[in-house]
Amino acid sequence: MRQSTTDFDVIIIGAGAAGLMCALTAGQRGRRVLLLERTDKAGAKILISGGGRCNFTNRGIAPDRFVSGNPHFCVSALRRYTQWDFLALVERHRIAYHEKTLGQLFCDGSARAIVDMLLEECEGGQVTLRFGQGISGISKPDGFRVETNASVFTAPALVLATGGLSIPKMGATGFSHDVARHFGLRVTETRPGLVPFRAKAEAPGFDASLAGVSLDAIVSCERRSFRESILFTHRGLSGPAILQISSYWRPGASVAVDLLPGIDAAAFLKERKRTRPRASGRAVLSEVLPARLAQVLADIHLPSTEMANIPDRILSALAEHLNSWHFAPLETEGFAKAEVTVGGIDTRDLSSKTMEAREVKGLYAIGEAVDVTGWLGGYNFQWAWSSGWCAGQAV
Repeated sequence: MRQSTTDFDVIIIGAGAAGLMCALTAGQRGRRVLLLERTDKAGAKILISGGGRCNFTNRGIAPDRFVSGNPHFCVSALRRYTQWDFLALVERHRIAYHEKTLGQLFCDGSARAIVDMLLEECEGGQVTLRFGQGISGISKPDGFRVETNASVFTAPALVLATGGLSIPKMGATGFSHDVARHFGLRVTETRPGLVPFRAKAEAPGFDASLAGVSLDAIVSCERRSFRESILFTHRGLSGPAILQISSYWRPGASVAVDLLPGIDAAAFLKERKRTRPRASGRAVLSEVLPARLAQVLADIHLPSTEMANIPDRILSALAEHLNSWHFAPLETEGFAKAEVTVGGIDTRDLSSKTMEAREVKGLYAIGEAVDVTGWLGGYNFQWAWSSGWCAGQAV
């Protein structure tokens, strides 16, 4: 079958958060925009985020809350299109929202409201949106030529917005990275981010019977610390604090976990030895820890006797474990469970103002495809909005 060729001002590949933002921004500037999506719907990750309520941004957006080979790269975009700009768009569409902990903003209702808002804005910019577009080839004889399973499209500008490698069951691939390499751009090492850890079978202090136990903790690695809840699983550790630190963790490194944040464990145990001499170690630990965790730690670290009979050196060793448990993950749960990809298209090859490739005129990369990864809590969506807006202003 003969393919038809259609000309546009800009072709955007990927109808996720960044692609939709770029499309509506460019379209409302009067650009003829084609938005291509391989799957059958737009905003798939938006729809599942935040338990279906979409944690669409965070009040505390700041450049130091993003991981990148160049920590300064995200500054320009985040300043030019802020969380307040996106919040104004949400309010203009009368989408009800609420704030949870640590500045996280969620829809009161379904995440579908955010996708519908973006699609409505795209419609206002007369964006052409095509679903089910498997791309068979991209070339640049003059402008860009994109071949799909049904048509050939051309444009002087091409935007890569297909995301990273996380959650492959939703269609995630390394497509943007492959295209970037094809045009000579560098791609940094990629690894799973915001992802649970798997424990070594013999990991000191880890016990599969603790699955389901959650508690407040401080988790530290690579000079970064997060205080939020952690969750013991059948295979390792999860929970917000673990997901946060996973973006900084490298294989072979240990993670320090303070199970009693704000409490001097040594002073607490010695004080209880004096004031509750006949109590068991498990009973004392149960004052400040979940009962199952208290039982496991008592079984591992303490003799089966009253507090009065436990030597101070044993209590000191337990205190060290409580305030600084060194957990060495076997590995992460991988891209299948990762919320984001750490690494991506090298920011050295992109303009921080426009997201355009420095050496390939008309080629842009935005969102998760780029080596910029935010913290848990709406930061990655804000990077999608900010980088997408910047590219949409430039194409």
